[in-house]
Amino acid sequence: MADEPDELAGTEQPFVAHLIELRDRLVRSLLAVGVVFAVLSFFPGPAALYDLLAQPLVAQLPSGSHLIATNVISPFLVPLKITLLLAFLIALPVVLYQLWAFVAPGLYSHEKRLVVPLVVSSTVLFIGGVAFCYFFVFGRVFHFIQSFAPKSVNVAPDIEAYLGFVLTMFLAFGATFEVPIVVVVLARMGVVSVAKLREFRRYFIIIAFIVAAVITPPDMISMLSLAIPMCFLYEVGLWAAAATTRKPAESPAESS
Repeated sequence: MADEPDELAGTEQPFVAHLIELRDRLVRSLLAVGVVFAVLSFFPGPAALYDLLAQPLVAQLPSGSHLIATNVISPFLVPLKITLLLAFLIALPVVLYQLWAFVAPGLYSHEKRLVVPLVVSSTVLFIGGVAFCYFFVFGRVFHFIQSFAPKSVNVAPDIEAYLGFVLTMFLAFGATFEVPIVVVVLARMGVVSVAKLREFRRYFIIIAFIVAAVITPPDMISMLSLAIPMCFLYEVGLWAAAATTRKPAESPAESS
């Protein structure tokens, strides 16, 4: 029986050509981020973007309290960092497309069918984790923390420290929302079977609460807000892994 022809035969390019293409893809990605950054710098502006980011905390501060800047250049640099981060998130589809266009010629057809849904779903899940943290978690966490503040203490958080806290929380929730992707990839690659992943469920629940306790602030609301979605997303990953790894039924002609 003759071997099937290789799909990638004849598609090889010289090493220099790969470097030139990689440079062009990087330049296009940086241009996309730069254009979005320029637009956001004019409207709504870095200061307005930081005010929007700080709104969940400011809403919970006592009357008359404000965020402060302990560094001379913090009022200038911190809003610019927020603008650059948002520009990258908005331009992320363009960046991912450039990455996909660079690696796609070296992938087989079945790999392309797997990569595209994974890239899209992982992006949506990461942004979903960030949105869940901002709209649902922050307000409850800051309210819980402020309820324990003594009346004699003037609460005035530093804007740079707040930025570091927010980025850490965004990264934690965005990364943990990728749990279904990890489960599906492990099952599709044959590293672990779906049955084994189901048996691992009880241990994952413990791991989820440990990770939430380490990453989030030392309060029960933050821990539960991260651990419970992780457990739910693990179940979603199990369902998706079972659906995508199910082998099609064998037809009578094939069985004979």
